[in-house]
Amino acid sequence: MKEIYINYISSLLQVKPWQVENCSALLADGCTIPFISRYRKERTGGLDDVSVAEVKHWCDVFDAMEKRKASILSTVQEQGKLTPELRSRIEGSVSPTELEDLYLPYRPKRKTRATVAVTKGLEPLADAIWSGKTANPSREAEKYVKGEVASVEEAISGARDIIAERLGETATIRENLRGVFRTRRVLSKVTKQGESAPEASKYRSYFNFSMPVRSIPAHNLLALLRAEKEGWLKLSIDADPERCARKIYDDYGRSVGFPPAASGAIVREAAEDSYKRLLESSITGEVLREAKEKADIESVRIFGENLRQLLLAAPLGGKRVMALDPGFRTGCKVVCLDAQGNLLHYETIFPHPPVAKKIQAITAIMSMVEEFDIEAIAIGNGTAGRETEEFVRKVGLPDSVRVFSVSEDGASVYSASDIAREEFPEYDVTVRGAVSIGRRLMDPLAELVKIDPRSLGIGQYQHDVDQGLLREQLDNTVSSCVNCVGVNLNTSSPYLLRYVSGIGPALAGAIVEWRKVHGAFTDRNQLKDVPRLGAKAFEQCAGFLRIRGGNNPLDCSAVHPEAYPVVDRMAADLGVSVRDLVGNAELCGKIRPEDYADDRFGLPTVRDILKELQRPGLDPRDTAEEFSFSDDVHDIEDLKPGMELPGIVTNLTAFGAFVDIGLHDNGLIHASQMGVKGMAVPSRVLKLHQKIRVSVISVDTERNRISLRLLK
Repeated sequence: MKEIYINYISSLLQVKPWQVENCSALLADGCTIPFISRYRKERTGGLDDVSVAEVKHWCDVFDAMEKRKASILSTVQEQGKLTPELRSRIEGSVSPTELEDLYLPYRPKRKTRATVAVTKGLEPLADAIWSGKTANPSREAEKYVKGEVASVEEAISGARDIIAERLGETATIRENLRGVFRTRRVLSKVTKQGESAPEASKYRSYFNFSMPVRSIPAHNLLALLRAEKEGWLKLSIDADPERCARKIYDDYGRSVGFPPAASGAIVREAAEDSYKRLLESSITGEVLREAKEKADIESVRIFGENLRQLLLAAPLGGKRVMALDPGFRTGCKVVCLDAQGNLLHYETIFPHPPVAKKIQAITAIMSMVEEFDIEAIAIGNGTAGRETEEFVRKVGLPDSVRVFSVSEDGASVYSASDIAREEFPEYDVTVRGAVSIGRRLMDPLAELVKIDPRSLGIGQYQHDVDQGLLREQLDNTVSSCVNCVGVNLNTSSPYLLRYVSGIGPALAGAIVEWRKVHGAFTDRNQLKDVPRLGAKAFEQCAGFLRIRGGNNPLDCSAVHPEAYPVVDRMAADLGVSVRDLVGNAELCGKIRPEDYADDRFGLPTVRDILKELQRPGLDPRDTAEEFSFSDDVHDIEDLKPGMELPGIVTNLTAFGAFVDIGLHDNGLIHASQMGVKGMAVPSRVLKLHQKIRVSVISVDTERNRISLRLLK
């Protein structure tokens, strides 16, 4: 990677250039983000997975920019206009906007007023006025009154059009004008169409809206842009046209030199025309796009944080689970799963009106609990979820059976997916949905990786942000979570295995096929026998795959096979076996990391090895806890200001947190009601699916809006 790019990334991420250079080299060598952040800390100076992902993002950006530069240089070269200075500026650019500004004067154009004037032979007249070489433009223009040019006025008008376009294509002028617009305010006005359209009412607070470009929150800007796209609003930036035109002229004068009065007057007119006709809408669009890019980054970051918390939610673990997908008219779909999540039984019960076969439902539940030795019950939190949970808690379950409310978000998407059809080809979507609810209680990560994160009900304005950036963030987050937890090589589905570092869908399928033919893996080295899983893939994936009860106790840990010799030396020096050392905190405490650090395995890696040896294969997630909503609240009409209630955080945004308090509609804790002075980032206070207590501030029954305050 070029030094200009390394220095840019280094400055942006506030890390050393050598860290960026080494990280980019590892990425170019085919290493993955999880592998680099976990097993190559010496090379990167300990960059975490977020920083490595940032480096990768910018490496991709600059790879694309290099291709764009090559195309631009070729085009300008073909025109015979590529000067050494222009080449240097293009090659030295790290900004896409600057690059396109430099290219703009040479970009092939459609027919414009300026190109028409050029075809009439008026460019030399424009050059003379532009450079100040004529003190009498009218007399100079007389030379061009011929052919298609009927008069001096027409000649000057054509020259003015050329100058206006030239001003509008000057990189310095464009960037300076952007600087002005960035200090101004975004204005939004309702359109005539929006005044009468019922669909526009949700944007009513933006019908006459104003906020500085630099400080407008991401969710406000994305809402404005969506409303404009739908035709309900008209957006603008409140820059002063006269001041902007003067600035254009002053920038021109400082660059080219101020011309004589008569020529200067023509250039001033051209500056006014350039601003009104060419630059105002163009710069407005660019500055809004620039602001949207920042809003996209903020929104995507929040989405990624929410997804991470959701995927790393506390698992119940390998328990025998009954799962219910609640419903009123169509009944509750019930499935029973074994400790591995395999479907054992399913049926439908009708505990609620209009059918209301409550006695039969109680009998069925108790029978299934006994027959399948059920240890926990998962109940979807959608329609009829609250009523079903209350019913189940009253049927007289054994004390050992725990009841959990589980988010249904995405369950219907999974049940109709190709993955669900492949897993359960003989069952319909209702059974698949209930299975998904039960499995996500047992292991949220293993189940949720099967669902597009955009269907999980988290984040803000996910369909309005840059979809490429969103997909990159979500893929990185899923991969980070999977590799952080580690994956059981012998029990994991191909849908989970594909997110392991260095594997992907094809190798995940090959691993599962190998298991079917040869049985369970007993040694990580057996991965090398899997077809198409070569040395590089083994290097990248081995440390993240766990084998429980295998030949080598280290295979159940995050210690990478390449570092096994280090552990062998540690054990030998202590006079014990590796099996005796693994999991023995007392023995590990006797080891000095400095004694085992060398050129290949530095101190950070050795410390990681010791940490892992003390608690091998430790799952970083918490354990699942039961939760109950208030018995006094079943409808929004039951809410009163001042009431204190239990709730579950369902979504975090830049402006607040949405909380399920057991009703159809979630309540909102605005960022200002987080109870932390100056706090404006809810994710720093709360976590997704966190159990909290709230108090009711206000209730709007007409719009079904509930305002809450977080209680400490």
